[in-house]
Amino acid sequence: MSVLVIAEHDNSELKSATLNAITAAKELGDVTVLVAGSGSQSVADAAAQVAGVSAVLHSDAAHYENGIAEELTPLVVSTAASFDYVITAATTFGKNLLPRVSALLDVEQISDVTSVVSADTFVHPVYAGNALETVQSSDAKKVLTIRTTAFEAAETTGGSASVEALAASDAVGTVTLVGRELTVSNRPELGAAEVIVSGGRGVGSAENFAIIEALADKLGAAVGASRAAVDAGYVPNDYQVGQTGKVVAPSLYIAIGISGAIQHLAGMKDSKVIVAINKDEDAPIFQVADYGLVADLFDVVPEMTGAL
Repeated sequence: MSVLVIAEHDNSELKSATLNAITAAKELGDVTVLVAGSGSQSVADAAAQVAGVSAVLHSDAAHYENGIAEELTPLVVSTAASFDYVITAATTFGKNLLPRVSALLDVEQISDVTSVVSADTFVHPVYAGNALETVQSSDAKKVLTIRTTAFEAAETTGGSASVEALAASDAVGTVTLVGRELTVSNRPELGAAEVIVSGGRGVGSAENFAIIEALADKLGAAVGASRAAVDAGYVPNDYQVGQTGKVVAPSLYIAIGISGAIQHLAGMKDSKVIVAINKDEDAPIFQVADYGLVADLFDVVPEMTGAL
């Protein structure tokens, strides 16, 4: 069986989520990585060094620079003809690209795969993670997005794949990138962090979120937030953890002032250790927490920060 993994990157570095997708792909067959970008030779070379990658296809063109799904789709669809599987990580990038690909290939996409049972059978969560569904696909070509927290990242060294140039498809030209509003931070990236400190509605304001950030900085942690905190304008959207945000599974997740709505739990309940701080002893978050502290966050969090 042959597997095509679509690489997510910024034209200079391969995103860590692609490494998790490669691990899943290795369970299905020989792995080829498609790198489409502009001035992205370094990404193709890095992909060739990933353990388990058999080949790298590199397509370099100006209209691939920003990773626009509308531009990448024709390339992926035409390249997919030679492969049994098309895979990418279940990130914003993958969720934007692969539904378009599966529609044009006229196959059903299987999203957020957490386990590969066999060549045609996969497990993925449904009902906000409250149930796991086993799906068997009879499609000749299978399109999958991979939940990154369910698979270890492939080693970035040890591979020696060949890099082959791939002709670019014609520019679509119907979509133009107007701009990006990016949060610049020296903290770890939320999706890959080993420790995450998250704040919820209970934090009360954007100014009060400094309490969360101070603790995170002491721990060398990433900062996350519940949807309620994001919707209230306390922090940017890219801090959001949950079903409609990022799915994370750090070694330590500290939930502060977070009640534990089902959509938030779907994004963090696979964390190795969960610590909850909330003054409501009946908050649902305590049902999944390994350690719970019923207390006012404005009293205990600064005290914790000062003790570190």
